[in-house]
Amino acid sequence: MLHLILLESALELVPREIIRHPAVLKNARRRKKKPAETLLDVSLHYHAMKTLPNREKRGRPDIVHVSLLNALESPLNKEGKLRIYVHTYDGHIIFIKPETRIPRNYNRFVGLMEQLLTKGKVPPDAEDPLIYVKTITLEELLNKIKKKGLILLRENGERKKPIDIVKYALENDLAIGIGGFPHGDFSKHILEIATKEFSIYHSSLPSWIVVSRIITSAEILYNIL
Repeated sequence: MLHLILLESALELVPREIIRHPAVLKNARRRKKKPAETLLDVSLHYHAMKTLPNREKRGRPDIVHVSLLNALESPLNKEGKLRIYVHTYDGHIIFIKPETRIPRNYNRFVGLMEQLLTKGKVPPDAEDPLIYVKTITLEELLNKIKKKGLILLRENGERKKPIDIVKYALENDLAIGIGGFPHGDFSKHILEIATKEFSIYHSSLPSWIVVSRIITSAEILYNIL
C-alpha cells in the first residue's frame, strides 16, 4: 500500500498574531464566524500576512484541496491501495479515511477544514470520524503507520522516474512526502528525518501534479491501470 504525506501544508487557522487585522476581521464578519475559527488564506489576508514568519509558505488551503481531490478520487484509492495524510505548517497531522469524499467546491472545503481544525474531527459528534486531526510529530506518524522512513520529493533531490520512486518506497516500506506549500523549501527538521531525497523534474512542480504522477505510477505497478 502506498502512503503519501503532504508535508508542511499551507493549511491552518488564522494565527493569533494577525487575528485583529482589518482584513481578517472583515472576512470573519462576512462569514459570521470568529476570526480564530477561519482559515488563513493569502487571497483574503495578503496584507495581514506581511508580518508572519515564512509567509511565502502559508495561506494556501487550495493546494491541499486539489491534492486531496486527486488522491481520494483516484483508482488507486478506490482499490484500497492508498493512504494519504496532511501534515500542516503548524504541526498537526490530519488523518483521512479512504472512503471520504472531499467537497469539490472550494468554499465548502474551507468550511469543512475550519470545522475540523476547531472541533478536532468531522463529523464533530462521530465516534468513528471520517477525518480527524492530532498533534503528533512526523516521527510518531511514521511509527503509527509502521513505515521505516520517509522519501522526500524535492527539486534538488536525485532525479528518478516516478515509477522507480514508488517501487523503491514499496520495496523498502517507506512513506513518500510531498510539499503542501507554494514556495520555499522544507524545514531543517523535515530534511533531517528524510531517508532519501528524489526529484521527478528539473524544476518545481505544483503539489497536485506530483501527487497525480506518483499515484498514477502506483496504479501501473499494482496493475490497476
